Amino acid sequence: MTSRLAKTASRLARRVQALRSRERRVRLEPFGAIAQLTTPRALVFVDRQYARSLGMDGGALWNNESSDGVIGAEPLRAPLEAHLQLTNRCDAGCKGCYTAATPHASREWSQSAWQKAIDTLAEMGVFHLALGGGESADLPWLGELVEYARARGLVPNLTTSGLSNLDRVLELAPRFGQINVSIDGLGRDYEAVRGFDGFARADHALREIRARTSKVGINVVVTRHNFDKLDQLFAYARKRRLNEVELLRFKPAGRGIQAFAAMTCSQEQHRAFLPTVLKGARKHRLRVRVDCSYMPMLAHHQPSTELLASLAVYGCTGGDFLIGAKAGGQVSACSFAAPPSQGPSVHELAEYWQKEDAFGAFRNWRDAAEPCKSCSYHHLCRGGCKVVSRLLLGDESLPDPECPRVVAAAEQDDARSNASNQRRLPILQELL
Repeated sequence: MTSRLAKTASRLARRVQALRSRERRVRLEPFGAIAQLTTPRALVFVDRQYARSLGMDGGALWNNESSDGVIGAEPLRAPLEAHLQLTNRCDAGCKGCYTAATPHASREWSQSAWQKAIDTLAEMGVFHLALGGGESADLPWLGELVEYARARGLVPNLTTSGLSNLDRVLELAPRFGQINVSIDGLGRDYEAVRGFDGFARADHALREIRARTSKVGINVVVTRHNFDKLDQLFAYARKRRLNEVELLRFKPAGRGIQAFAAMTCSQEQHRAFLPTVLKGARKHRLRVRVDCSYMPMLAHHQPSTELLASLAVYGCTGGDFLIGAKAGGQVSACSFAAPPSQGPSVHELAEYWQKEDAFGAFRNWRDAAEPCKSCSYHHLCRGGCKVVSRLLLGDESLPDPECPRVVAAAEQDDARSNASNQRRLPILQELL
């Protein structure tokens, strides 16, 4: 029996290695190229000189000398990753679900339609797929889609609740580049965020997946209710031998619109975000990733812009570094954003990508209002989370209203206005 298991493991290892050998390695860009590393897993931006050392020649793409090494002057030639909502079906019913998933869904794409979408993304030069839902583990053809993506040179990653069809996830585990289980709190804290008691099942799923692959972590949606428990979650991740914790800002999308006011972090918590994360990551020796909407909270602590740029730490890159796709194939700038009016499906993305008005405010971030316009971090931050701006201000082109710098600027404006009113008061009294 031991010999048979060893042979099976050996065959599986060879199969995974063969799949990895087909992964896209390099993509040319006007600034140089994007190279994919396998150890550590990363996408690295390099200038033209380094790209040439890898044997690359940009030809006419590199004719403009002023573009050499300049990132952000224009959108990338294609997204780095596509977040595919394969289904909007899910039995969990989380109260803050950003897709408003339900047990019953309609007008969703079929396996063949998603395979055609993968063809489009592969031809454009996309590197990674983030597969989610709903609960994509419920799809009987998930494994075939994963194999198809691998065959086209894309790395499929999975986000799952761990609450449904665990056997399917376990069977497919070695084929994913990364699997993250959604866990926003331990024990009763899980229920406080998600609205039901599912921690035991999610924890069981996480342990089972970790027994089959080391490339497993947790996604944590950070709210005002679990912010003070982040250290406990980091300790839990270390105990479970996970390779990452990804922190996601609570977004006003789907059922999250109604829950937003009660769930979003306070300004005090937003301002404490970076030191809290750094302290926990160092204490528990963890790799902690944060989503792009947290850039305003990082900028509040004035880190070096050169350091952030060298690490490719950017704010909202929807419609540029990444795109989303709804369960019916409609393209959106990110997973949380609504599709553009009369926008394309993924099948039509290559043509839409070249349009000047593609993705609206997500691409037009350079046309910023104050205080973003004069902020030294704007070329990296890009104005913060446009989904939050759209809900709270009614305009996704306006500065992120939860950004500590935006809040501070508004407080200063109010203070100046109040001081001006007080100075005028004696004159008004004399007139009366």
